[in-house]
Amino acid sequence: MHEAMSFCSSTGKSLCAAACGNPSSKNNDIEFTDNVSEALANGGKIDLDDLVWTREPASYTIDGDTVSITTAPHTDLWQRTYYHFRNDNAPVFQMQTREQYFSFVVKTDFTQSHHRFDQCGVVMYLDSENWLKGSVEYENDRFQHLGSVVTNSGWSDWATTAIPADVKTMWYRFSRRADDFCIECSTDGIVFSQMRICHIHAASDDITFGIYACSPEDSSFTAVFTDMKITECMWKAHDGQQPDEE
Repeated sequence: MHEAMSFCSSTGKSLCAAACGNPSSKNNDIEFTDNVSEALANGGKIDLDDLVWTREPASYTIDGDTVSITTAPHTDLWQRTYYHFRNDNAPVFQMQTREQYFSFVVKTDFTQSHHRFDQCGVVMYLDSENWLKGSVEYENDRFQHLGSVVTNSGWSDWATTAIPADVKTMWYRFSRRADDFCIECSTDGIVFSQMRICHIHAASDDITFGIYACSPEDSSFTAVFTDMKITECMWKAHDGQQPDEE
């Protein structure tokens, strides 16, 4: 078992302050460490010691470049829409950056998922009311949901497509272009397909992003994350109609 990292550890002071709603954190250049800049300078390699938990799970391991999270029952991320409840207790493991253009790649293995809504994937969690995630959510022994949730100002929306239940691994590529974002998925880590393009109103400068896993109902499973890396932004600028003049 990996030694637990406090969310307010010295490594993640500025990340903790940002997630806890401390506006001064974004102006504290002395404490801010840009994990994306560091990874790009190191050939894309991510130092997992730099990632920080929001809601550290009771059971997880970090072994080399592999992160395994065992979910607790009744953990989830959702805000208001349709269900009329607010769930904000899923563990997320994130790095921080001010870089405006980059991509983050991760492979997920959810072989053990077995109960409705069991899920794991990529996340950008700024605070309880502003975040996005991409994942596969188990439904039954016939199909599951490959989808994304975007939450702006405390309202979530969910876009999904059904995929076969025997799919048990998925790659994700999360890309940033200023305050716009793209989530893509891949079954082989080579050819990626677009899942979602979105705008997050609160993501103007510092962002925090990484991985998450949760089990919204009475379930638990172990999600495994590997092959994490940072690259130049693979979501290229649009080459058609030019932007309107602001």
